[in-house]
Parts: sequence; C-alpha cells; structure tokens
Amino acid sequence: MNNSLPFLILFSPFLFVALRALTAGKPPALQIAEKSLYEKLGGEAAVNAAVDIFYRKVLSDKRISHFFDSVDMDRQAAKQKAFLTMAFGGPNRYSGEDMRRGHAHLVAKGLNDTHFDAVMENLGATLIELKVPAALIKQAAAIAESTRKDVLGK
Repeated sequence: MNNSLPFLILFSPFLFVALRALTAGKPPALQIAEKSLYEKLGGEAAVNAAVDIFYRKVLSDKRISHFFDSVDMDRQAAKQKAFLTMAFGGPNRYSGEDMRRGHAHLVAKGLNDTHFDAVMENLGATLIELKVPAALIKQAAAIAESTRKDVLGK
C-alpha cells in the first residue's frame, strides 16, 4: 500500500481533459493566443504557493487530515505541484497515477462526498487567500469538481 498518494492527486489526468474542454469550439488562433490557466494564475510560483497553502489548510482540517497520516508531505506536495502545472497548461512533468487507482485505498478507508466537499472548501479558501480572481477560481473549481466520481470510485 502506497500511503504517499492520498488525494494524489486531487486533480488527475482527467483535469487535463477538462482544461482542454475550456477552449473547445474556439478557433485555433484563439486557442493559441489565449493564455493557459497556469499562466493566468501566475505560473510556477503561484502553483507552488497554492499547493503549500492548500496542504497547510488540509492538514489542519480535522475532517480530512487523517487521510494524510504517515504521508511524506514534501513528496506529496512535489507531486501535486507537478500535476497542477500540467493540468493547468504548464510544462508536463507529471507521472502519477490516475484518479481511481490513486485514491482507491482512501475510498477503502471511507473517503466520501463529505471529504471531497472539505477538499473543495480548502481549495477555494486557498485561492481566495492568494487573491485569485473569481473567474479563475471558478475554472479551477470546475476542473476539481469534474474529478469527484473518479476520486470516489463511483
């Protein structure tokens, strides 16, 4: 059992598909000219700050912190940063598992919609703390929400 993958990643390769869907139907020229969500959020520094704040909040949240017992959080954060960078349109250095496989052991421990809601709350609070514009928070939240069924093995 690999305990270093809890909520690894809250955002999965499915997010990449969701992010791509945001530009679906637009002329190719607009797709090229439009900045990625990664760039709009502020690139590497913003993703790094968001992940650090997010995990600080998650580890302080009694509803979900127990899922991270015995987890190497430095390793977890590094994987999350790589994934979010890729999912939001930055350089792809992510090599983690898909959502179902990465969370199956957590589902076996009771991970459910209530826990997913808590993660979503912490994500929103993180982005608000970083003063991310509401439209970008909405995009990031929609991407995260699109993973619910896979994270929860439904």
